[in-house]
Amino acid sequence: MRTTPPDLAHSALDAAPDAMVIIDEAGIVLFANRQSSALFGYAHAELVGAGIESLMPERFRARHLGHREHYVAHLRVRPMGAGFELFGRRRDGSEFPVEISLSPIEGVGRTLFAAAIRDVTDRKHAESELKLARQAAEAARELADRANRGKSRFLATASHDLRQPLQSVELLNGAMRRLTTDARLLGAIAEQEQAIGSMSRLLNALLDISKLESGAIRPEPTDFSVAGMFEELRVEFAGLAASKGLRFEVETCEDAVYSDPSLVEQILRNLVSNAVKYTREGWVRLRCRHLGPLVRIEVLDTGVGIAPHQMPYIYDEFYQAGVAPNSSREGYGLGLSIVQRLVNLLMLKLDVHSEVGRGSAFGLELPSSNGHRRAARRAMPVPEPQPELERGGGARILVVEDNESVRRAMCRLLELEGYRVTQVATLAEALGHVRDGHGIDVLICDYHLSDGITGSEVIAALRQVLGPNLRALISTGDTSSAIRQLPRDPYLRITSKPIQAEALLQLLRSLIAT
Repeated sequence: MRTTPPDLAHSALDAAPDAMVIIDEAGIVLFANRQSSALFGYAHAELVGAGIESLMPERFRARHLGHREHYVAHLRVRPMGAGFELFGRRRDGSEFPVEISLSPIEGVGRTLFAAAIRDVTDRKHAESELKLARQAAEAARELADRANRGKSRFLATASHDLRQPLQSVELLNGAMRRLTTDARLLGAIAEQEQAIGSMSRLLNALLDISKLESGAIRPEPTDFSVAGMFEELRVEFAGLAASKGLRFEVETCEDAVYSDPSLVEQILRNLVSNAVKYTREGWVRLRCRHLGPLVRIEVLDTGVGIAPHQMPYIYDEFYQAGVAPNSSREGYGLGLSIVQRLVNLLMLKLDVHSEVGRGSAFGLELPSSNGHRRAARRAMPVPEPQPELERGGGARILVVEDNESVRRAMCRLLELEGYRVTQVATLAEALGHVRDGHGIDVLICDYHLSDGITGSEVIAALRQVLGPNLRALISTGDTSSAIRQLPRDPYLRITSKPIQAEALLQLLRSLIAT
């Protein structure tokens, strides 16, 4: 028997996956498919003739009546789930979330519309779980960020506080060296200086590793020239290499690269330091090679070399190639461990080739700046010629340091060197000193002072009174990115605590001669 079109339509509606009802303008159900009975729990005969509001919770019925009347007055197709948070009510009184699409039925001589009703319980549950998961992830991320901020604050404070007493001892060591000619006492002072240096290197290495492990160090990549970095390393290591009878060769490099300049410099500083340390004769060389999109910086030496069986361990903490455990040794075997952590942090490539008795070659590859941008790393304008100050007693120095021990030790060293020194603890005292008519030639200032005042603020305030060319030296135990980002100028030097007495005096003489 041939199926008639109305029968086909009813069969299609009964086969629909969603509940389907046809409603008149009074809200009476004229038709309900099988899925409607299954969804709401009513028999087909109970649904047909019932008001559509009976299929929803009582608290929504009055409001829904207004919505329905508005829809009848403005018939249009409304997509599934558009604009409303709706609930259905089963025959047993249980509620569940639904989405409803509405479509007017045309050509029947009266106002009728079809409603497709979909149970969205599972989807709402999934959305709720996803929302809870997102909230939990955000809470965990905030907790981790808070923990990292706490670690950063702790490490910054620990770094500063641990360096302060070491700085005092180092400055006092330099002062004692100038107060005696007794050979035995000078020998003891020299041994004390070596111990202080070892403590300082170990402290710096351990703090660096702690900051890297805790996530307190975050790269800040930018374009910078390799030449500027090479020059800084040449100035830093030329004297040390010469004292060992080595040649420190720094080749010209015109390339610019993209990475974090301070962290890359720290990598190279450790590599060069190791090369000088383990080279007894010959040379240490710093050079670069342009490799298309990459720039390869190499540190080469004619040192003792590394045996093949030792290669897998050279980045381990406290491991030194060719040095027996518990034997006297120079350094602590932490430099290459720090290097590896920094290389991984910056996502760079580092390789090493070495031969025992012939030397080693470390190669660091960085992304090039495409050769078009020659970023001047910490570029500083050439200073205007200044009248040369007398050394020693001819230079007036103002020391601004809130740590009394460091302040007194520094002043004692400077006075023994022949400088005229005034010491204060605060910015207010420093301003009072210069406003009383006392001139100064060099300002030496700690970076973190009491009440949150920084050394940069002290310099700015005194330069407003004395002029922009006031020579200034910031000495700080803070090694965070804030220090690396400080603006530089020709009359400013920045050094980390603890600084050796002789290095401080050399830096001061260089600044005075600027």
